[in-house]
Amino acid sequence: PILASAHESSCIRLWSIQGNLMKELLPFSEHPSGPLTVLCTDIFTKILLTGSKEGYIIRWNIASFLEDSRNKKNKIKEELCWRAHATEVVDLFIEEEKNVVATASIDGSVRLWHARIGYYFGYFGQARKFELSDTSRLILPSDVKDFSAIIKEESQHMEKKQVIYPLRLDRDK
Repeated sequence: PILASAHESSCIRLWSIQGNLMKELLPFSEHPSGPLTVLCTDIFTKILLTGSKEGYIIRWNIASFLEDSRNKKNKIKEELCWRAHATEVVDLFIEEEKNVVATASIDGSVRLWHARIGYYFGYFGQARKFELSDTSRLILPSDVKDFSAIIKEESQHMEKKQVIYPLRLDRDK
């Protein structure tokens, strides 16, 4: 078992069930994701999805890290980042069988996306049926202009480093 927390600083913290901090990381993608507002995992806890105040969704692969978190070679990989909404993401859900992510925003919209590539399928309430098998025709919602960005394997994550600033009076300064 693992606990994950999302923070206003865009930081994600992974905790053991005993309350020990296991990992602290920040997104690497070129788009600033902003404060994180929501997160979820797939049923097998291999994928972690985060949503932000800026409307971005980031897909993380956490499977190898969770297999052996003490092994430094097992890293959490940021795989995909896309803009799902023009405003804050308030909820998201991954459905493994259909390989679909549903996102909800404060603008009142609920949208469907391909879980692996961030392809936009449509929104709830649209006149046409969802076509979940065709990902060849690239479309975007009317309020989003950025296509999904696949994060390269060799990208380095910005891990938060612990810095200690002791409070000492220096009379010479």
